[in-house]
Amino acid sequence: MTGGSLGLRTGSYGSLQPQLQNGVALPIQSTSVSARKPPKMLPLGSREKEKIILPWICKFCGKRKVGMLLLLIASVAVFLSFISVLNKDDDASSGLETNLFSSDNVWTITNHDIKSPYTLGSPLASVNNDMDNISSSGSQFPVPMFSPSILPVRHPCENISLYPVQIDRKRTGPRPCPVCYVPVEQAAFYMPAFPSKSPILKNLTYVVEENSFSNESSGGFIFGGHPSLSQRNDSFDIKESMTVHCGFVGGKKPGQGTGFDIDDDDLLEMDKCHGVVVASAIFGKYDVMQQPKNISEVSKRSVCFYMFLDEETEAYIKNFSSVDSTKRVGLWRIVVVRNLPYEDARRNGKVPKLLLHRLFPNARFSLWVDGKLELVVDPYQVLERFLWRRNASFAISRHYKRFDVFEEAEANKAAGKYDNASIDYQIEFYKREGLTRYSELKLPITSDVPEGCVIIREHIPITNLFTCIWFNEVDRFTSRDQLSFSTVRDKIMLKVNWTVDMFMDCERRNFVIQAYHRDLLEQRKALAALRQPPPLMLMKESPSKPAPQIGVPRSPLKKLPVKHRKSGSRRHRPKAVNSKDQLNITGLS
Repeated sequence: MTGGSLGLRTGSYGSLQPQLQNGVALPIQSTSVSARKPPKMLPLGSREKEKIILPWICKFCGKRKVGMLLLLIASVAVFLSFISVLNKDDDASSGLETNLFSSDNVWTITNHDIKSPYTLGSPLASVNNDMDNISSSGSQFPVPMFSPSILPVRHPCENISLYPVQIDRKRTGPRPCPVCYVPVEQAAFYMPAFPSKSPILKNLTYVVEENSFSNESSGGFIFGGHPSLSQRNDSFDIKESMTVHCGFVGGKKPGQGTGFDIDDDDLLEMDKCHGVVVASAIFGKYDVMQQPKNISEVSKRSVCFYMFLDEETEAYIKNFSSVDSTKRVGLWRIVVVRNLPYEDARRNGKVPKLLLHRLFPNARFSLWVDGKLELVVDPYQVLERFLWRRNASFAISRHYKRFDVFEEAEANKAAGKYDNASIDYQIEFYKREGLTRYSELKLPITSDVPEGCVIIREHIPITNLFTCIWFNEVDRFTSRDQLSFSTVRDKIMLKVNWTVDMFMDCERRNFVIQAYHRDLLEQRKALAALRQPPPLMLMKESPSKPAPQIGVPRSPLKKLPVKHRKSGSRRHRPKAVNSKDQLNITGLS
């Protein structure tokens, strides 16, 4: 999607009535012509005086000297105007520079001389944030060179209102709603030149225990390091420098000897990923790989697309897709994970979902999409819409139906998503810590239950801490991350001025299309194959002439009108047997 769109991914803004020049709306000129009024500064009869004065000057000075005098005056005027323009440019550039360094996010660029944030030598390429381990080394992806242009002073989507979802009685369930996106290149220009401010927390490091051992009394698994309850409580005490458990505990580097092991060449390429990463995962052959659509050439050159698979899923996908020499299937670069830390495929999927900042230490922004989802909007447009436009660092959609954790727990038990005893234990644990039902008293928080299949985030220390603690809850309790989301969010919000931006689920359904899990698709195919073809439509045959019976007179035939005695008339055509008659005839009723 390379243009601004409004609606279900195919609409447009419509034409703007005022013409735009350099991002400023030009006034509509009127066609009426007004009569010119005489200038007020000239006294009456000034034109007659000019006619007298000019010939008098030419008479005494000569026409050539008068022309030279006028040329000199014009030169001085041009020089003075040039000096004033330079002074204005200096003031404007100094003001712009002040704005750049005084704000955390750069939203509008209105100077031709400002370079794109992706060009070499720009703040994006040179900034080194030790809090987030942002490296200034080169990237494997070509740097997108956008043509410098003046962005509109007002955001194109500023006056666009979000229309409510249209009610269709023939279609039940959730559906997408209109979302306003800016063009891709403009969205990339809105990317902040510097990382957002991380409140209080500036330096975040992670626990490493090469000789980690099992400690079932502390809960969790070896991959997570078995943090004790005391260590868990300390992770919510936000300080300027912190060290927390965040998976990958048993090795020196994530992906090497830690569980969730990745080949060295893949790790090297992942380290080269700067800027934006789009990631997904399929474990246990649970989903069918979905290829992103409507991706611009800019994103194809500069955004990293990574799909994590286990060996079982890799073998399954090779039967249907070809992996080229660069380990790519379409836009996805395939990364095969070995020595998985959990037996549950769903829990293994939480590792890349919540710990992308550890797998991609140099990435600034990430967009996570579950394996069952198909991305249909360009990543820059999604980031601009849900992060940069809202000045947010973490965004996730809320559940389309449920807002309360207790209701979500009951729904999980009813659907058999996890064993009931483990869900009850987790909810009771949170109740003792103060978890309450959702109500209007929690506003402006709009929900306690996310639809966690999409996560949009900036990799800064506070968001990294949030996902680390969230992962620790998934490691300690059930793999249903919706149950632990609000507890982690609310505990962090008590300490710092930071929150998660939760947008509507219909907005999420605008940029991703949800498919069914692979097992459900195969189940439907199996059921379709087992179904017997419908029995042939039996036609009522005209009864054969009965044998003449002795003593029973034959009823006379009734003559039909001529129009009904024609061959092929509708009245003489045999009728199809309805379903009830058909079942009676075949003996199935």
